[in-house]
Amino acid sequence: MSIIHALISTSLSIPLKPIENCIRLLEEGATIPFISRYRKEATGGLDEVQVGQVKSLHEKYKELEKRKEFILKSIEEQEKLTPELKTTIEECWDATELEDLYLPFKPKRQTRAEMARKKGLEPLADWLMAQHRGPVEPKAAEFVKGEVATADEALKGARDIIAEWVNEDTSARHSVRAIFAREAMITSKVIKGKEEEGEKYRDYFDFSALLHRCPSHRILAVRRGESEGILRVSIAPDEEKCIDRLVRRFVKNDSASSYQVEDAVVDAYKRLLKPSIETEFANLSKEKADEEAIAVFAENLRQLLLAPPLGQKRILAIDPGYRTGCKLVCLDEQGNLLHNETIYPHPPQKEASKAASKVVKLVSTYRIDAIAIGNGTASRETERFIANLRYEKEVKVFVVSESGASVYSASKIAREEFPEYDVTVRGAVSIGRRLSDPLAELVKIDPKSIGVGQYQHDVDQSKLKRSLDQTVESSVNQVGVNLNTASKHLLTYVSGLGEALAQNIVNYRAKNGPFRSRKELKKVPRLGEKAFQQCAGFLRVPDSENPLDNSAVHPESYPVVERMAGDMNLSVQELMHNKALIDTLEMDRYKTETVGTETLTDILQELEKPGRDPRGTSKVLEFDPSIRAIGDLKEGMVLPGIVTNITNFGCFVDVGIKENGLVHISELADRFVSNPAEVVSLHQHVKVKVLTIDLTRGRIQLSMKGVS
Repeated sequence: MSIIHALISTSLSIPLKPIENCIRLLEEGATIPFISRYRKEATGGLDEVQVGQVKSLHEKYKELEKRKEFILKSIEEQEKLTPELKTTIEECWDATELEDLYLPFKPKRQTRAEMARKKGLEPLADWLMAQHRGPVEPKAAEFVKGEVATADEALKGARDIIAEWVNEDTSARHSVRAIFAREAMITSKVIKGKEEEGEKYRDYFDFSALLHRCPSHRILAVRRGESEGILRVSIAPDEEKCIDRLVRRFVKNDSASSYQVEDAVVDAYKRLLKPSIETEFANLSKEKADEEAIAVFAENLRQLLLAPPLGQKRILAIDPGYRTGCKLVCLDEQGNLLHNETIYPHPPQKEASKAASKVVKLVSTYRIDAIAIGNGTASRETERFIANLRYEKEVKVFVVSESGASVYSASKIAREEFPEYDVTVRGAVSIGRRLSDPLAELVKIDPKSIGVGQYQHDVDQSKLKRSLDQTVESSVNQVGVNLNTASKHLLTYVSGLGEALAQNIVNYRAKNGPFRSRKELKKVPRLGEKAFQQCAGFLRVPDSENPLDNSAVHPESYPVVERMAGDMNLSVQELMHNKALIDTLEMDRYKTETVGTETLTDILQELEKPGRDPRGTSKVLEFDPSIRAIGDLKEGMVLPGIVTNITNFGCFVDVGIKENGLVHISELADRFVSNPAEVVSLHQHVKVKVLTIDLTRGRIQLSMKGVS
């Protein structure tokens, strides 16, 4: 049994066997979506989050293992590795404790203690630490020679050595760390003369809070203010308490030598221990705040990616604007660009009549089913203009988030798709495609640029990228991908593929036409058995002769389904969708060593509703027509709105004007809410009450309490 496997099992409260199987699968190259969907028997039904946790902890402990090997080698080379120390290090699985153990042996720059040792003062430090009674001056005088000019200088050097001993004492560090953990305050003060420049940090000009209770968004805000040179930040508990704890640990009696030790302890805390532990807690609190912010961002991204698609409809998309006009594009059912032009219904041109006739004509000519309007500048005015037009048939009007559309329109991907068009056309196309299929379009944009988080530029960028990429991969595989229509960018996120194989699939499709079955994937260059195993279940072939190719049933389970159908004297096609017959199947008859209850349950659910899209359908939200600007708001108004962003302190809601309002976490429900995601989801249609309006700062406080 691996100690790492046991540690993960204990940490996650998951039995050892599923942990071992999960790690084995990960090491064999299996992806998180594949393991959680198609290897439930091996993992005991671990979901994607749990498999991700196993992977993360395994990587963490493997890194710790490498660090221990380095530390042992380093101490051994110094010829200071005792059997007891070796055992202690080998049995240590806490990164902080490990570094404490290594600290006395860590190669140091020229410290005050090191200089004192070179002057031969370590024996004096030993004598003082023994805390003999009697005067210290005569003993110190024995060391006045060479570079040591006086007894006071000898005592000072000895105290420097003692201070380093105190700093490197594992128990002392643990003791101070415990006080920091319970009682440390994070404090921020504005740097003199920066008040005007740092106006947005006014709430933190004189801020103080218990560190372990300080919300992550406040920690990130304070740290951003510090990095911008606006705030001075410190983390510390009561100094006297820490020093008193250390003095009681190291000072043994009431003697002249013990006074020297006490002075060294005070110096050790102020000069060495406090700065070291403060940095440690600053890093830990930032890491924790990063994790929380990244988790919120990832969940928001998941909800955005899994937003209901309108489906294969003909769409007229509008990127609204005033002076530069509204850019119009017409898209067919597959999102191909059919036509583009610009209209000027708003000031300064005010060509409303001309613009209206153009829009009505385009809707008729291109048989438009829906209109998508970007939610940026002039969005509300454009929506009113479009909604007041009369068309030959019903045309639904949607306001679509255009966050990140400008990033896409200037990207290499957009240039490859539309080399002959400028960024405004590309941006409008992106808006239209987002309505048709948000997932397929948003995968083309760097997740960080989609704009559904807070402080995304302040958190650990590598962790953010890893989390968001994993979220995109999870979302793509949860929905499934049409093998014959998916772009290279969408295929890249399919389990087991990646950029190179995705491009090979697109190239094969271009050369040979649509795939006729999943099995044909094996003809794609460089797509071997392993990649096929990982990706096949997440790819759909709607027109395949085998109906299972358009379902989430994995090809390795086709024989099981064929047996089920054969036992009923039916074809697979006849069995699918037939809930009454599916319900009569006896699951136990089809169990094998590798196919158990979990897999069979998934198969039966999929046979009942094969290829079901988990995303639902798009809905139109109508804002209050009387509200056009922040000045139209009145306290107490109840308005329809749509959730545009979720943070760990609440959510932001668009009520149809330029400024989004904030529903603080305390105003989300008539009960205590610890996580806003419990109550709201991204793009959810809600009713909100206006609490306060700050016209000067453009801030709106909203509430969802008691509003139905």
